[in-house]
Amino acid sequence: MTDTRLELPENAYRELKPGESYTPVIPDEKGILEITVRSVGLGIFFGILFSAAAAYIALKLGQGIESAIPISILAIGASALFARRSTLLENINILAIGATSGILVGGSVFTMPAIYVLGLQDRSSFFQIFIVPFLGAALGVVFLIPFRRYFVADMHGRLPFPEGTAITEILMTGERGGQQAKVLVSAMGLGFLFDLVPLTFGAWRDVFTTELVRPLHVLTDRVKAVFALNTSAAVLGLGYIIGVRYASIICAGSFLAYFVLIPLVAWFGAHIPGPITEGLPPIAAMDVDAIFTNYVRYIGIGGIFMAGLISIVKMLPVMGQALTKAFAELRKIAAGGLKQESTSRVESDIPMGVVLLLTAAITVAIWVYFRFSVLADMPGATRLATLSLILTLVISFLFAAVSAWAVAMISVTPISGMTLTTLIVAAVLLAKMGLTGPAGMLATLLIGGVVCTALSMTGSLVTQFKIAYWLGGTPRRVEWSNILGSAVASITVTAMIMLFASVYGYTHSPAHPNPMPAPQANAMAAVIQSVMSSAQAPWLLYGVGAVIALIVEMLGISALAFALGMYLPIELNTPILFGALVAEYVRRRSPDEITLKARNNRGTLIASGLIAGGALAGVADGVVRMVADWRKFTIPGLDNTGPWGNWLGLGMFFLLAAFVIWDAARAKPEEGAGPEISL
Repeated sequence: MTDTRLELPENAYRELKPGESYTPVIPDEKGILEITVRSVGLGIFFGILFSAAAAYIALKLGQGIESAIPISILAIGASALFARRSTLLENINILAIGATSGILVGGSVFTMPAIYVLGLQDRSSFFQIFIVPFLGAALGVVFLIPFRRYFVADMHGRLPFPEGTAITEILMTGERGGQQAKVLVSAMGLGFLFDLVPLTFGAWRDVFTTELVRPLHVLTDRVKAVFALNTSAAVLGLGYIIGVRYASIICAGSFLAYFVLIPLVAWFGAHIPGPITEGLPPIAAMDVDAIFTNYVRYIGIGGIFMAGLISIVKMLPVMGQALTKAFAELRKIAAGGLKQESTSRVESDIPMGVVLLLTAAITVAIWVYFRFSVLADMPGATRLATLSLILTLVISFLFAAVSAWAVAMISVTPISGMTLTTLIVAAVLLAKMGLTGPAGMLATLLIGGVVCTALSMTGSLVTQFKIAYWLGGTPRRVEWSNILGSAVASITVTAMIMLFASVYGYTHSPAHPNPMPAPQANAMAAVIQSVMSSAQAPWLLYGVGAVIALIVEMLGISALAFALGMYLPIELNTPILFGALVAEYVRRRSPDEITLKARNNRGTLIASGLIAGGALAGVADGVVRMVADWRKFTIPGLDNTGPWGNWLGLGMFFLLAAFVIWDAARAKPEEGAGPEISL
């Protein structure tokens, strides 16, 4: 029977002291069910279910849905259907298989529908669309394995892993029950209702913006300086867990983008009568969002690229150790020594020799795919396929650590920005080698698809690695489960893409008068077309971002966190800082160490519940919009989307923050027995 007294160790969320080690909830010497028919079956079921739902919502609304948190909740609930409750490690395995749904949607739906947008469907097939996300996901797994210990053990307590913390608290609360379960469930319900009311019913704006504050119209219209804040409960909870340090750096990047760069671009643009970028209106005719999207965001992408290079340089010692170990294992295999060294279960990865063999197999599969499927009829197909392979491997490897680091910091990874960079670089290089037209666009798109899925996988897998590290899951089994889940999700997502292409279409035509919007795929298609036809890209803006990131790193500040701030819209970053300040306020009001730990633990549970509830609200809102032509609630005589709703949303956000402070302060001393968060 499952031990209902399981607790996270006190040092789960803080840095370890010299000589101190971390022992997971389920230690190595304690045998417990992990891979079972139940866990595999439920994982596959949830993977198919969420793959289909997430694909529809992403194509319809242009954004994915959170799958890991709902699946962790469903895994706990599903165990009530069986005579024996699922063990903690069974639930981790369900999560590892099922959560690939969100990964594959991010990698496939954002890129593969562009095949239909560009009119390349005659050159494609089910296999061709399926193999891209599957190979990308498998590549992401093998690329991250050598860095697993670095992220989860060497950086223990230094990276907040906000989503991983929320999922861990959900799984542990399912084990413990009692008062902690009540706190988590009540916070989850509050987060669900708080985010659902503005999203689905439109009772207030879910983003406060100074654009709707009339006395500030000079700043908005002339200076183009706008402050915005997402009023979501989920983002407030995210900031609470992240802490002030990283939240401040991220917000600093946003402030540079919105209060320095955008006003500068607007000021210079006001003195230029015509457009300076082909296909775009004059800067003087653009609002803040347009300037950010078409100019300043590219600076953020350049910063992310430079931060990636810096991260790779910093990790060279780790890479060297991993490669040395891998080649040593290969030499043992070549010499006939197939026995694996004794390794504790909680530190057992797929052997490095097998990782290298898998990497080699995936590499060959990608080359064969490009050579004999994508470029079969092109002159110089072998040379072009080799170049495509090199681009895929180098960029995936370069950004894998970046994606993992971003998720470990703020649970958000700039997949679209990195994929956009990949598409531009690939399109320019392939065009210079003579690969243009439909074949060139298809090759570029498929390279982007593999890279996009690989980066999505590393971002999700690093969270699963940390959850397994905290709770005692076997890393090797998490890795194989993700590969299995990738195959299932790839088949499901590909079927959905082709089904929607047939039923709805992705471009307006007589046969499809109301096509699926697929905004991300349309954006990718537009980039490929523009670069393939003119080989133009905003290199200057990329370079400016790269220099800014380098300067920030020289000042001892995390370049990646700062660049993420420049890349992400300001409304996503300001509430993160506000949530972090709420957490800091709770800690500073604690009169003694025992009270501090109790309030920290209760605050973490509340924040985790808000994140989970907000994620579920996003899923529910997507389902409502999918099945019904929903009319949002309106108050007669008041515009919920105008100034009234703007201020109401901000007021409700402040009330929620006040509730978190009040509720955390109600913690009793005995609630300080669990882990303490110190960021």
